[in-house]
Amino acid sequence: MKESKINLKGLTLTELENFFEEINEEKFRAKQMFNWLYHHKVDSFRKITTFTKTLKDRLNKIATIESLKLLDEQTSDNSKTIKYLFECSDGAKIESVLIPEANRLTLCISTQVGCPLDCKFCATGQMGYKRNLSTGEIIDQYLQISRVISEPITNIVYMGMGEPFLNYSNVINSMNIFSSELAFGISGKRVTVSTVGIPDKIKTFAQEPFRGKLAFSLHSVDEQIRSKIMPINKKFPFKQNIDALEYFYKSTKRKITFEYTLLKGINDQESDIKGIVKLSKRIPCKVNIIPFNSIAHTNPSGIAATLKPTSKEEFDFFVERLRSNNVTVFVRNTQGDDIEGACGQLAIKL
Repeated sequence: MKESKINLKGLTLTELENFFEEINEEKFRAKQMFNWLYHHKVDSFRKITTFTKTLKDRLNKIATIESLKLLDEQTSDNSKTIKYLFECSDGAKIESVLIPEANRLTLCISTQVGCPLDCKFCATGQMGYKRNLSTGEIIDQYLQISRVISEPITNIVYMGMGEPFLNYSNVINSMNIFSSELAFGISGKRVTVSTVGIPDKIKTFAQEPFRGKLAFSLHSVDEQIRSKIMPINKKFPFKQNIDALEYFYKSTKRKITFEYTLLKGINDQESDIKGIVKLSKRIPCKVNIIPFNSIAHTNPSGIAATLKPTSKEEFDFFVERLRSNNVTVFVRNTQGDDIEGACGQLAIKL
């Protein structure tokens, strides 16, 4: 049986050092390889000018630099948001979204092919789940998009397809690569990971050397409502997550971002406002209020098919009531809904 080649894209500096040691090459080659892979974005060993021809020939026999295949890109007429469709080496498909904003260019990346959590307001949750993405596949969304745009990507949000903390080690490895000065040199202040709430991983994340920001998909402060629209809450109740989030803040002194999609008649009542106000007094935070974006393109059934956005008047009232109670609130305006690339809309057929 033919031995498969090792894919070097996605390996950390330590992993590359181990690789070169195992093949009896000098350790300094790892640092060179790391820099060429990520800073110079090479997709072929022959492009590495600091390697000898003998070494490049040897690497071609035992290793590879795998890349995602960019299949399609769609640009929103309304906001200039761009959605990218990629194919992995096994044929699996994922999407990423590039969001232009004032003074920043944010890339929303995926961490899984689909998502196993079935949040009722999220299109990805309706498409099902296939597998985790490798560290290389996470990193390569950034690399491939960087090649086809003229402006530098300034911010990264792990808010695309999948639950990042269910692919914890690969996500953390990708963050460490993004932050390395030999690679991209992206500060933790410009990287945000979003989770629906995996308490033990939230606590572990608080101890990571990489000082990334944490966003928590809140969407309700009521255990019953949360379980109804976010089934994972049955396994990891909100109370457990509050304790974990409190631990995160006390350990890092980094404010939590709570994400809250307003759903008509479900989580837009006076009791919900009071719950958020109470929560904000316990955990220093800001709250992103998000309009519900249609997931009709996934042909949802059950509860998901009945969801509707809160009216503009009620939406504005909800926001102002929170602000009048000294809650720091940001409204995340819909961008890319005309290309099904807005928050909660990413979905493809598995």
